[in-house]
Amino acid sequence: MENLTVIGYSIYLPIAIGLTYYVAYILFKNSLVYMNDIFHGRPDVAVATNNLFRIGFYLLNIGFALYILEMYLDQAKVQDLIEQLSYKIGGFSIYLGIMLFLNMFLFFRGKRIAKQRRSTPIAH
Repeated sequence: MENLTVIGYSIYLPIAIGLTYYVAYILFKNSLVYMNDIFHGRPDVAVATNNLFRIGFYLLNIGFALYILEMYLDQAKVQDLIEQLSYKIGGFSIYLGIMLFLNMFLFFRGKRIAKQRRSTPIAH
């Protein structure tokens, strides 16, 4: 039934975009601390880098949410719609979690490298 497909899209898209926004908001609000530590003494570079990471996060995640959008609900019942939505939203949530941890890994790695550079004496 065509109407269930449209209903599915109208439920899935706001949830996927809302989840992406929420995760990005929390991640990049808190990641600024790491960016300031990585770019010690250069807060403008820290903010700019954090903003670029945020834009990349949005592009990757919203792009993936749109990429997996297609639902097959021909001759479907409401139960099929609910199952499709749970599959899509659940899969997208797992993907978002992986992206969150990947970003956290990059922030922790950057902080560790910056700390090593500050503690290593410069040879002349």
